[in-house]
Amino acid sequence: MSVLRTWLAKRLSPDALAWLDGQIAIIETGDRPLQLGVAISLAPRKIGKADLNLSREEHERGGAARYGLDATDWSTDQAARILLALASFRGDDVAFAAGLERTLATAEIGEQIALLRGLPLFPAPGLILPRAIEGVRSAMQPIFEAVAHRNPYPSEHFSDAQWNQMVVKTLFIGSRLAPIQGLDGRRNAELAKMLIDYAAERRAAGRTISPELWRCVAPLASEAEVAALVAILRDGTDAERAGAALALAECPLPSARSALASSPDFAAAVSDGRITWNTIP
Repeated sequence: MSVLRTWLAKRLSPDALAWLDGQIAIIETGDRPLQLGVAISLAPRKIGKADLNLSREEHERGGAARYGLDATDWSTDQAARILLALASFRGDDVAFAAGLERTLATAEIGEQIALLRGLPLFPAPGLILPRAIEGVRSAMQPIFEAVAHRNPYPSEHFSDAQWNQMVVKTLFIGSRLAPIQGLDGRRNAELAKMLIDYAAERRAAGRTISPELWRCVAPLASEAEVAALVAILRDGTDAERAGAALALAECPLPSARSALASSPDFAAAVSDGRITWNTIP
């Protein structure tokens, strides 16, 4: 993808860029089937692991080239590894997906993270779905988040069951919901029920509940959930109260609006954007 090379050309030394271009040329020919794995392994040593630190304009160009592309946390070696994988596509979706699977099957953690972040850029999105699902099943949080966070692939290709499991696991492992792309658009009744049950289990065990949980419940909340949110708004921590206020603001029930109005400071903070799902800790 040309935008990745453009980003890298501004950040790599001439020798590093020449090495990358040379590897891409070899991989594109298909004459050396093992070269992709070799190049991906060597990338950090040859070009370094500095943060990309994209400018606002570069972010915008990335999003224009591929809707939803977010390289906020990418490093130079990750971008290079994705570019190397893209070079292996020669018009055959099945062959590309098989090659990517072989590469990921023997990849170390850093290589897996890079390639999973590249999911939205790869061809044959349907054929690489099993690898994406494997990523969110990983017990390693960085690998899980490579798929779940700042990645448009799950919202575009996961079934409701796969999506719901990913969202619940995000909370279960203590990760954040805010970086999940398309979260609001894929809220659904089954997910809300799963999260309500999860919250009840947490309360019964005397454990805390992430304020973000209510984001996926709010539009589908019943009077029972409104009552729980009212209690949190009254007695919770600052972060919990902020989450409850946001949820009450999104809940269509009249009782939710009345409850939020009874806390004018939080109601005003929600209304003027001082509290959002992206800002609560």
